[in-house]
Amino acid sequence: MTNTATGPAVRTAGPLLTAWGAAASPAGLAGLLVSPDSALPVPVAGADVWEGAAARLAAVREQAEAERDTPWPRPSASRYARFFRDGNRTEYESQVRERQARLTRAVLMAAVSGQGAWQDGWQGASQDTWLDEAADGIVLLCEQSSWCWPAHEETCRPRGTVLPDVTSPCLDLGAADVAAQLAWADHVLGARLDRRFPGLRERVRQETRVRVLDPFVQRDDWHWLGLDGDVHNWCPWICGNVLVAALRLTEPGDLRALQVSLAVAGIDRYLAALPDDGSVDEGYEYWWNGACRALEALDVLEHATSGALDAAVVPVVRETVRFPHRMHLGGPWYLNLADSRARPPGDLPWHVPYRWARRLGEHDAARHAASQRPATVPEELGRALRQLIDAGGQDTAPPLVAGVWLPGTQIGLARTTGGTAHGLTLAVKGGHNGEHHNHNDVGSVVVALDGVPVLADPGRPTYTAQTFGPERYSIWTMQSGWHNVPEVRGTPQEPGERYAARHVEAVDGPDRFEVRLDLAAAYPVPELERWWRTAALDRAGARVTIEDAWSFTGDGGASVLHFVLAGQVEQPAPGRVVVRPPAGARAAVVSWDPGGATAALTVRSLDDPMLTEVWGERLTRLELRLPGTARGAFEVRVEVGK
Repeated sequence: MTNTATGPAVRTAGPLLTAWGAAASPAGLAGLLVSPDSALPVPVAGADVWEGAAARLAAVREQAEAERDTPWPRPSASRYARFFRDGNRTEYESQVRERQARLTRAVLMAAVSGQGAWQDGWQGASQDTWLDEAADGIVLLCEQSSWCWPAHEETCRPRGTVLPDVTSPCLDLGAADVAAQLAWADHVLGARLDRRFPGLRERVRQETRVRVLDPFVQRDDWHWLGLDGDVHNWCPWICGNVLVAALRLTEPGDLRALQVSLAVAGIDRYLAALPDDGSVDEGYEYWWNGACRALEALDVLEHATSGALDAAVVPVVRETVRFPHRMHLGGPWYLNLADSRARPPGDLPWHVPYRWARRLGEHDAARHAASQRPATVPEELGRALRQLIDAGGQDTAPPLVAGVWLPGTQIGLARTTGGTAHGLTLAVKGGHNGEHHNHNDVGSVVVALDGVPVLADPGRPTYTAQTFGPERYSIWTMQSGWHNVPEVRGTPQEPGERYAARHVEAVDGPDRFEVRLDLAAAYPVPELERWWRTAALDRAGARVTIEDAWSFTGDGGASVLHFVLAGQVEQPAPGRVVVRPPAGARAAVVSWDPGGATAALTVRSLDDPMLTEVWGERLTRLELRLPGTARGAFEVRVEVGK
């Protein structure tokens, strides 16, 4: 489908368009947007702020100096083709990311070179040398056949090829990332690039227009736009980057206003799709590439409209700013659901939730963000620039919540005592098996001791062609058998929205947090009437209990309770295992009535780096085989080891 000159047909307004009305239309934006030279909220090279930033770039400078005069990463044709030949997508994508990360470092070095702080003990390559390095990276991106990652390329399979069609650019996450990086580089180094490389900035504008901005305006059938009602994190990620590119690289006028309005409409759809509590079904790690992307874009938009379009009035913005600190287990550990990792990367842009939390008066969210401030600089140029110029916050202890229940995604988390990771934390998930980045995990529980997972969710391995294809659920980490849920009479959970929790209830009191839910609908077992799971944290008794009670129409095969254990596992006696979690936390004891179930342990060796970096060499599954009676109940307890 092709948009007209005024964009696609009017659709239902979400929270942003409802609040802003005609001001967010192309006509309204045409009168609001500031000039491209001042549209992005970062000072240009030579501004005084970069003198202070130079001192925070020691590690960046060391790496940039080491790689200068070495060959740039080469995302070659053979690497691109691997995705279509054997499913490997990381070999090509890693080269793309390394190339872009090197360009980020070059731009940062060029921005701070010539500053006073640079000259005090920072002697090294000249400003022109770093401009040369940055220009080399910019031209390499302009000459790269496609900015689209092979896993997202839409022309190859229909044509039976393994290389992209350069005449039909595909606008995906990778393409939008490049467009935004070039826009940020153009903004920061524009005058210096004009002096040393006349004509380069025109090339940047041409490539960005053809590969990203034109396809964005001319087509409204991109799946990630969510016009079919399925809105996920791609929408704000791409729209936010397109917004940056449009503001900087398109001349003022109707076309620029249209580009910006379409980007705003996409972010509006994403916010409208979030539940009122601001939670995301893709899990904590994907908040950074969904809700956080929306917040970053809204920051830029407010700046580019001189404050006229202010998203602080939108309630779901406030709620989603609170989501990261609500999912914190302790230290580097977070509640991981779907494809998230329990220990996410260490270079996340914590300046974004910090700034928004301070602005909204969300003091706990601000304290949490300040406590997590990274020592490293993000590899994304826009995020690096914003982090360097933001004042940030003082390191402080994170304000760990005592308990929270998020009905929009049916996620609950509670700990023995609020404000400290010491003791037990229980997390429970309801939901359904048609969520974004779904794992078959309805009714799963996670238990942490001293902030470190003991009963764990494995997360996900390295992405391949299999990950988002028809064989997704042949990957063991996606299966219910490797989540803390039952296997009902030999039947695991199935994917799909209809496989869901029913009759979900959550109660949080001073001494007890409890979630009760019926898991029967998550299993295609006709004779299963009810499978009640009650997961509770007894704060006074420092104990987690997980009770399963079932009702079938008749006797049948045995069911099995699965619990994935992280760390060293010992079984000193029947009905009891001791788990010594990773990172040196205290041991936990998992116990049950040995007369009510037959127990077994299965060790799963790990070799994928996405898993080993979190869990080490192994995970262990506790299997409790229950009798095949029509009705029954069974309880598992988790306590602190003596």
